[in-house]
Amino acid sequence: MAAEVRVKICGLKRPEDVDAVVTAGAAYGGLVFFAKSPRAVTIPEARDLALAFPAGLARVGLFVDPTDEFLDAVLAEVPLDILQLHGKESPGRVAALRARHGLPVMKAVGVATAEDLPALADYGRVADMLLVDAKAPKDAVLPGGNGLAFDWRLIAGRRWPVPWMLAGGLTPENVAEAIALTGARQVDVSSGVESAPGVKDAEAIARFTRAATV
Repeated sequence: MAAEVRVKICGLKRPEDVDAVVTAGAAYGGLVFFAKSPRAVTIPEARDLALAFPAGLARVGLFVDPTDEFLDAVLAEVPLDILQLHGKESPGRVAALRARHGLPVMKAVGVATAEDLPALADYGRVADMLLVDAKAPKDAVLPGGNGLAFDWRLIAGRRWPVPWMLAGGLTPENVAEAIALTGARQVDVSSGVESAPGVKDAEAIARFTRAATV
C-alpha cells in the first residue's frame, strides 16, 4: 500500500538537486519564488532548473501572495506544471489565479488545532490539491519550510474534495509514521532533507523517498 505514496521535494536550487530527486524517484520537484526564503531562486535560475526536469517529474512553483505581474513574469520564462500558493490567498484569489493561468493550483493550509481544519474544506472547493502543512508561528519569516510538525492525529481519516499532500516537519526518520497515522498518499519535504538551510542533501532525499514509499 505504501508504494502508492508520491513524494515532493521542495526548494531545489542546483542541478544536482534535480538529479537527486530524479534518482530517488520523487514525483514532484518544487521551486521557491519567495525572496525571503533560503531556497529562493531567480527567474533565470528557475528556468534552467525547470528545463532540466525529465518527463514525469512535475514542476511545482511555490509562491507567497504573488501579484499578477510577478506570476506573469515567471510563467513567461519558467515552464511550470503546478502553482503552489503558500500565502494568505483567499479562496477567491485561488480561483482567480487558476482561471487566469490555466494551471492546476495547490493551496497550502497551515494546521495547528482543530479550528484550522474548516479552511481545508473551503479551499478544497476551489483548488486542485491541498497541502496540509504545519501552521507557521506568528513571528515566522517563512510561511513554510520551518521544520515544524503538527499533531497528525488531527487529520487522521479525514478526506477533502480534492487530493491532498502532507507537509510540515517531515524527515526520513518520521515520514513513515506520519503516513501511517494520517493515511497520506502524498508527502512534501524541504528542510527535512537539507544539510544546511537551502542546501539539499542527496543522501537524505534518497532516504526520505525510500522511507515514504517502502
